[in-house]
Amino acid sequence: MPLTSSTLPISALPSGDGHNIAQDEAQDYLWTLNFGPQHPATHTTLRIVLKLEGERVVDAIPDIGYLHSGFEKLGEHLDYNQYVTITDRMNYISPMANNVAWHGAVEKLAGIELTPRCKYLRVIVAELARISDHLLCNGAAGLDTGAFTFFLYAFNRREDIYDIFETVCGARFTNSYTRVGGLMYDATPLFIEKVRAFVRTFPRTLDDMEKLLNRNRIFVDRTKGVGVLSKQEATNRSATGPIARASGVTRDLRKDEPYLAYGDFDFKVCCMTTGDCYARYLVRMAEMRESLRIVEQAIENLPSGPVDVGIDQRKALPTKRQVYSTIEGLISHFELVMSNRGFEVPHEESYAAIESPNGELGFYVVGDGSDVAYRARCRPPSYIHFALFPPLIRGHMLSDIVAVLGSLNIIAAELDR
Repeated sequence: MPLTSSTLPISALPSGDGHNIAQDEAQDYLWTLNFGPQHPATHTTLRIVLKLEGERVVDAIPDIGYLHSGFEKLGEHLDYNQYVTITDRMNYISPMANNVAWHGAVEKLAGIELTPRCKYLRVIVAELARISDHLLCNGAAGLDTGAFTFFLYAFNRREDIYDIFETVCGARFTNSYTRVGGLMYDATPLFIEKVRAFVRTFPRTLDDMEKLLNRNRIFVDRTKGVGVLSKQEATNRSATGPIARASGVTRDLRKDEPYLAYGDFDFKVCCMTTGDCYARYLVRMAEMRESLRIVEQAIENLPSGPVDVGIDQRKALPTKRQVYSTIEGLISHFELVMSNRGFEVPHEESYAAIESPNGELGFYVVGDGSDVAYRARCRPPSYIHFALFPPLIRGHMLSDIVAVLGSLNIIAAELDR
């Protein structure tokens, strides 16, 4: 990554957030450094144009657009069930959570009330997705700061979660598990057994990970006091999820606006007040333990009954067995999939959000009576949080970039819509 000097004098460049660029009057220019989009520490296709005074960051300009997919416009061309495959590609670290968020918005628009078993199963897969996302975020944060062993501990258990997802839906990565009014498949005894095994063994892994990193001198020095986000700034800049809670914002949609079956479970909202990279790491570690508590309660109290609202409403897809063995299932499948009739939604609009691993993930859907959205818009947390990076990194050293960027856990597929 070549360094090039800027032709602007130091006094002519924006200072940003009160930073006094003219502190070193002897230096009359800044260095311009392209960080990414190929740099391994960006984790994805992110580009940041840095203005450097020696090794100190004076300004940072995020440059998005390297992973444009048009997924909002695709929501206006695919029906409400087909579009779930697109949500997998948004935050591809925790696609199960995206599936739950999308169909939650559609069901709110259509006025569909889910069965108790479906709600519990959606909670289980959403919380497992949260654990998987936090394992990657914290594991990569350790890797970026030199803790390679910590990274291996995290990714080893992510494979177990992939095995669980593969058991329940047949796919490890792009799951597409939810359907309007239900799920692709019901839970099997093998799925329940694997979830129980994970709940039983994962706390020991968390203990080992905390012993490796919580008091590691190098990691603590590189994260404590770095990238501090105050509570007021977190609120003013619309931060949500672990980033906001690490700054003292106690908002959690699972508690404040309960959806699915979260009101049935006992868990804590994990918060800190320091708002630095170390606090964001600790909040994610604590949240994995709380997610584990939720999963344990859900799997041990899993209700019986169907996982979809049934074919009588002509909104939920029939099961394969119903299609192949009953005339009602065959007719329902034909009308919902093969004909142009589909299922009807009112001429209304709705917004529904969930507490995804990175924060508030919401979908705004406008219905026109057909089975395809007239408008589909998304509120992705990464898009909001990437705007936090410039004020957090100004005044820090070049080596602090990987720590701050990793603590924000930016997923590029959520940026370029």
